[in-house]
Amino acid sequence: MHTIVRGFGIPLVFGAVACTANARPATTAPAPAFADGFDANVRRDVETLRAATDKYHELAAAEAAGYPTTMPKCIADSTMGGMGYHMIDRKSIDDKQEIEHPEMLIYASDGEGEKPELVGVEYIVPYRVHPSTEKPPRLFGQEYKRYDQYNYWGLHVWAWRKNAAGLFADWNPAITC
Repeated sequence: MHTIVRGFGIPLVFGAVACTANARPATTAPAPAFADGFDANVRRDVETLRAATDKYHELAAAEAAGYPTTMPKCIADSTMGGMGYHMIDRKSIDDKQEIEHPEMLIYASDGEGEKPELVGVEYIVPYRVHPSTEKPPRLFGQEYKRYDQYNYWGLHVWAWRKNAAGLFADWNPAITC
């Protein structure tokens, strides 16, 4: 037997619309799609990263956590794609490698010119902590890459915008500046 309640349908629809008006659009694929082809540990670590950084979709939350939100230069390559805008929490640059605390948040245009959108993170380990002559540090089962021009090891993770070049690729062809 079905019960029909009259008089609540329209207010419920308007209420639902009002509640979603300020919600962030669902433009990101679920983490398993980003981590397809990786083992369960990597998928778990990507979920951990996404849970820890979800609040940084709002620039005010990123700034309150120590990531300056003055927009730096957007990093792009005419053939490879982009890396976006890197917001660096300089106080977190140390000898610790914590999935929940990336040293950089990466933002890119939302495509509408409105506001920057969180698309990924970068983990870094300075050469003063882990010399470039040693084996690379690892996180997410991946080796960090050398960035000699900056004197650190780095690892990009495109946890919030799919990257056709790969979850841990440096450049994302979907990012433009």
